[in-house]
Amino acid sequence: MVSAQTLVVKVGSSALTTAEDGLDRSRLDALVDAVAGRIKAGTKVVLVSSGAIGAGISPLSLPSRPRDLATQQAAASVGQLALAHAYVESFGRYGLTVGQVLLTADDVVRRAHYRNAQRTFSRLLALGAVPVVNENDTVATEEIRFGDNDRLAALVAHLVRADALVLLSDVDALYDGDPRKGATRAISEVRSAKDLEGLHVGMSSSGLGTGGMKSKVAAALTAAAGGIPVLLAAAVSAERALTSADVGTAFAARKSRLPARRFWLGYAADSAGRLHLDDGAVTAVVERRRSLLAAGITGVDGGFVAGDVVDLVDPRQRVIARGVVAYDASELPRMIGRSTHELPEEQRREVVHADDLVPLAH
Repeated sequence: MVSAQTLVVKVGSSALTTAEDGLDRSRLDALVDAVAGRIKAGTKVVLVSSGAIGAGISPLSLPSRPRDLATQQAAASVGQLALAHAYVESFGRYGLTVGQVLLTADDVVRRAHYRNAQRTFSRLLALGAVPVVNENDTVATEEIRFGDNDRLAALVAHLVRADALVLLSDVDALYDGDPRKGATRAISEVRSAKDLEGLHVGMSSSGLGTGGMKSKVAAALTAAAGGIPVLLAAAVSAERALTSADVGTAFAARKSRLPARRFWLGYAADSAGRLHLDDGAVTAVVERRRSLLAAGITGVDGGFVAGDVVDLVDPRQRVIARGVVAYDASELPRMIGRSTHELPEEQRREVVHADDLVPLAH
């Protein structure tokens, strides 16, 4: 965290806005103070900021965060301008230029859009600007929404090849229980997903955001699986999080970074269906990193075609891998459970080739 040359910082709605007054400029300025300090020290920073909908609540005289999509979009339309203007003014105190980047899930899921976004970030950073990213809530629909900016931040971190990701919110760390009920312990480091077994992961204390602790942990594990270390900390501790990094919970990254295509395949691309695997196929795919053959498939869900991305599911219905399928869904029912030599010659290739398959942590 301390030595990262490119850093993605994500801040949640609850850290920037209040239900009564909307955007809290003092909180935003404190965040910018910390980010600007890191930039002045030589680090390139991409800021993923929630808060557009929260910033639009007060100007529109809404009693609380709207639940229906149309009102959320209206609030985002008003709030996005206020949020962007506030960042321009606040970073301007340090002579820094802000560039706004609004994304929908489509921009990360589709490979062509992904590369376009990658080029935009690269150029903004090269020009010395601070990219401020948010989900494009004004046009996003239920089908294309990220759901929360934690996942967006994890995907952006890999997209810009960041050295680290910092998730800031109203929660100061990951706990082994609900801290509001007492008798819990803060967890300082998570080395792998196994460290989280048996933990109860709750929601944030604020009603302003869409992502609770569950979404933050999922985002942290996604980034860590791609080779990016993550720090989860409170926004009020932003300065320490971005300097000494001696606060919150750290998530250790895998030793090698996933290539962009494999990360996209495993964590960004939309799944068009499911292939159900027996235990033997699960072992071959996850532990031996082998291709998936028809003999190990027990069922097929979805209307996918050859070339689509599908989830691979174990007998307990857990998604254990994702991959590019080589057959249409209509072809597979006649193939499943059959050994390769039992199939017609034109169907003796792998259902999902090992080169197009990414095992996933549970």
